[in-house]
Amino acid sequence: MRPNQSLLPFAPHPWLTNPHVQTLVAKFRRRPHLLANVPMEDRLFQVDPQSQIKGVCSWQPDRQAPALVLVHGLEGCHDSQYMRGIAHKAWHAGFHVIRLNQRNCAETEHLTLTLYNAGLSRDIRAVVDELVGKDGIQALWVVGYSMGGNLVLKMAGEAGETCPGLRGVATVCPNVHPAACVAALEQRRNWIYQQHFVRKLKARLERKATCFPGQWDLSLLQNVRTLSQFDDAYTAPDGGYRNAADYYERSGSRHVLEDIRVPTLLITAQDDPFVPFASFDVPRIHANPCIQLITSAKGGHCGFLQQSRASEDAHWAENRIVEFIQRGDKQGRSSGSRSG
Repeated sequence: MRPNQSLLPFAPHPWLTNPHVQTLVAKFRRRPHLLANVPMEDRLFQVDPQSQIKGVCSWQPDRQAPALVLVHGLEGCHDSQYMRGIAHKAWHAGFHVIRLNQRNCAETEHLTLTLYNAGLSRDIRAVVDELVGKDGIQALWVVGYSMGGNLVLKMAGEAGETCPGLRGVATVCPNVHPAACVAALEQRRNWIYQQHFVRKLKARLERKATCFPGQWDLSLLQNVRTLSQFDDAYTAPDGGYRNAADYYERSGSRHVLEDIRVPTLLITAQDDPFVPFASFDVPRIHANPCIQLITSAKGGHCGFLQQSRASEDAHWAENRIVEFIQRGDKQGRSSGSRSG
């Protein structure tokens, strides 16, 4: 069944119609009230025999409450503003919230021998399985931003109907076609974003090398100027791919979108600077009745800042995601009561 379509459309703040302004203001806009008085507990999830990832969990007093798992984007972490924003709203709406860090993020380089990459959807599935099997969570949603969105969609597509407890997924500006995203990032107009990512990836690799001396040839870093060069030298071989092109091709969730069998909300902006809108104009999305694609002319990359109003704050995408999972939870409870 196609998810409920009656979600409030996005209208950008009149001062924030430029895609770069939307992208950067959303990233750096401080919200000190977020997660005040919300309980937090660090937890390590074993995702393979040699790798753990850290989740920051905010549990409800009622352990039977539904849960929301959040996955950040490239070089983000559990403390990214969008992660905090959705966590704050979902917890106050009655959900357990688990803010996942991908491998090595949030100072966890010592917890795995590997780097993280856009194809590690099995890590997300391992966390979902543990929460359902060990913690007894019966209803769970997974949300991802940008690269995290690709991981979430890939996990859902690979799972099909075989993921107990998973009730739905939602993504914001997912890079479903990594090669197209990297090509866009490497255009001159996106220099500031590429330099940001490359600088942080280099610094992370240098930190990681102190945990595992000799694992990587750091001399290659001096020739790395672009994201594709970093991926070709480090990410691809570390992840078992032939090269960057092979990595981008095999890690994209676009190959499995038609196999998604849970309600899925996909939010993207037509003016996203580096996630090409053409990536979403494909039959695998439009022909799948489980996927609700919401697009807007404006919004930038994971921005979606609107004018605040009495009913909600400026962060439109966060509000739509929480609305989506609340509706899904309500429908699930209603179906359960009827079947009972």
